[in-house]
Amino acid sequence: MARIEPFEKHYQDYEEWFSENRYAYESELEAVRQLIPVDCKGLDIGVGSGRFAAPFGVKHGVDPSKEMARYARRLGIEVREGIAENLPYSDAEFDYALMVTTVCFIDDIESAMKEIYRILKPEGSLIIGLIDRESPLGNLYQKYKKDNPFYKIATFYSVDEILAQMRKGGFGNFVMRQTIFRSLNEINEREEVLAGYGKGSFVAVKGFKIKQ
Repeated sequence: MARIEPFEKHYQDYEEWFSENRYAYESELEAVRQLIPVDCKGLDIGVGSGRFAAPFGVKHGVDPSKEMARYARRLGIEVREGIAENLPYSDAEFDYALMVTTVCFIDDIESAMKEIYRILKPEGSLIIGLIDRESPLGNLYQKYKKDNPFYKIATFYSVDEILAQMRKGGFGNFVMRQTIFRSLNEINEREEVLAGYGKGSFVAVKGFKIKQ
């Protein structure tokens, strides 16, 4: 069952986070931007309010939340209602799929990976952005999980766990970027973006579709 209740009820709080944490958001954008293919057809899975799809020119999105989809459509994104485990798209329709801070709200990651593999063209790619559970920010989110309407329904993962799921789903040749090296209340400018993972709290992982 899609975890949409807090996004329907607290969508304004969701939007306020981006304004209150402007530089963290811009740092995450840059980390993902470095992995986005140029002039390719992309799909944002869990598009939300379009905060990541719009800056990258992603024209297609899917989300189970009607309230979030309403925001995204205002930005010119074509949004379909649906979930990652059952994507309403044809086989090999997209060059890449994007999921930023979405994987923690998916019920069945294995099924989602199979669906994403299906809708990608040969040698297409999947880009996942996540808060590493083993990072300082990941630890903080888990500590206060019960007090936050979004965190309390989330399942946080480590980068290694996501890599394992992506490999199982048929993805490989990984490229990674990391950022957010300080506490959110200490960030007063854009954070640097580095290759790899293990230091930054936010990690973007790109894996390519491999023939099975």
